[in-house]
Amino acid sequence: MKNIIITNNPLVAEKFEDVYWTDGSVEEILIKIRDLVYQGYELVSHPLASSLRMLFSPYRSVIISTPKQQLNFEHAQIIENSIIKYRNHTSCRKTDDQNRDDYKRIDLLLLEAAFAEQQGMWQ
Repeated sequence: MKNIIITNNPLVAEKFEDVYWTDGSVEEILIKIRDLVYQGYELVSHPLASSLRMLFSPYRSVIISTPKQQLNFEHAQIIENSIIKYRNHTSCRKTDDQNRDDYKRIDLLLLEAAFAEQQGMWQ
């Protein structure tokens, strides 16, 4: 297993192997990723959504690598900053629950686009 997907999106969990699925919030996903980065995992895809509108999605899927020998400080800084930015943006506006099905599909499409960019890593 080269990479792992951390997600709370049931469509992603159904479609892919090597998934760590949780029924938690996006913030809980980001915190789980942070904990794994501090254990030596590295980010393969960015932990924040692709746009401000997607930041209010109730779903997030992020690709991480299997653990390395040491902490990648750049990746630790990225995930820490991502958690701060997520909290700052969502403190004044809540998650958009009305469009859950659309957000599931968009999150899946974004994940598939990340795979297309990293194609050699998934074969």
